Amino acid sequence: MSLFSHNAPRVTVEEAHRRTQGADAPAVLLDVRERGEWDAGHAPGAVHAPLSDLAAGAALPQAAQGWPLVVICRSGNRSQKAAGLLSALGLDAVDVKGGMKAWAHAGYAVVDVHGNNGSVA
Repeated sequence: MSLFSHNAPRVTVEEAHRRTQGADAPAVLLDVRERGEWDAGHAPGAVHAPLSDLAAGAALPQAAQGWPLVVICRSGNRSQKAAGLLSALGLDAVDVKGGMKAWAHAGYAVVDVHGNNGSVA
């Protein structure tokens, strides 16, 4: 059996934005890309937890614990794996079709590690 299940539901970037942005957001946007990708550009308010760390058994960052998770990566491949892994652990996780590329293409904000305009690496 594979470590990564692909059974988690998928959502559009529009649905991901609706679920994770704003003070009353009901879910956390969990970015599973590697540090360099995160530093170059991520969604405001997202929480960073690289898939490599999650696959190695690392705990979720505190800011993501106890919340429904909307998992995102660059294109949707790693987030689908991560959402499957998290779902198999009993967590409420969905992944974002098209990832950060689709997020940026939809015109949603992307910030770098300093809070400036970022880019999807």
